[in-house]
Amino acid sequence: MKKYLKLLRVEQWVKNLFVFLPVFFSGKIMDTDLFSKSCVAFIVFSLTASCIYILNDYMDIELDKQHPEKRNRPLASGAIGKKTAIGIFVLLIVLAVGFTLYMQNQGLEIQDFATVVISYFVINILYTFKLKHVAIVDICIIATGFVLRVLAGGYITGIVVSQWAILLTFILALVLAIGKRRGELINAQINGKTRKALDGYNVQFADIALSISCALAIVCYLMFTLSPEVQQKFHPRVFYTVIFVVFAFLRYLQQTLVYNKTESPTKIIYKDHYIQATMLLWLIAFLLQIYFKK
Repeated sequence: MKKYLKLLRVEQWVKNLFVFLPVFFSGKIMDTDLFSKSCVAFIVFSLTASCIYILNDYMDIELDKQHPEKRNRPLASGAIGKKTAIGIFVLLIVLAVGFTLYMQNQGLEIQDFATVVISYFVINILYTFKLKHVAIVDICIIATGFVLRVLAGGYITGIVVSQWAILLTFILALVLAIGKRRGELINAQINGKTRKALDGYNVQFADIALSISCALAIVCYLMFTLSPEVQQKFHPRVFYTVIFVVFAFLRYLQQTLVYNKTESPTKIIYKDHYIQATMLLWLIAFLLQIYFKK
């Protein structure tokens, strides 16, 4: 079972929690109807994302065999055969379509949601076959995937996502993507390049791009908290939560620039206690401003 979970990259499903952001920031996370819709959206996006992971691993078997960590992936190591992987790929597509049709049968307007999911799937197909080899385009596609997650959560719940929230999501995802590329560059200096797009990067460029992106993300978050709709909807003190955001980004930069530990950004969420504590404090602070503002 473990090898199949590894093939699906279940640990990466944490990225799909972005579909809950619209209902969370709207102050309606306690609404069981909206929450259940977001849960179904999370499932559909997770199944779709796992399809992409399987396809990507299938296409990169030979390259992954040369990577010190990726060679342990189920397909690269031979733990799971190609035919089995294809079968699981098809099954996941069927399940994703099934859940989407289920939502339609429940009377939900799913046209926009389905369009977003299909767009995510098509874009990532193009990414897998070609665009992941094009520097800068590759990280922008990764960032766009996070924006599509947020839009999917908004469409399925009928909640309008603000422009600042969309921009913040894109920049935040860009930070993670650049951090990952930088980690790969550091690894490439030891084991050789395993990704063609790395030809368009170097460590100095990654450091500058990462620093700029972190600064932009902080500014976007600050502007989001100071925007009229957020100030009116929540308590005006919500902008103080930027303190936690600044600390989290500084910690991330430290992990990236000092310790070179961010080839896989999601590992930080699971392993770095400082960022975990900061995220928890930010969550509590924001919940207080949203749900207990009086």
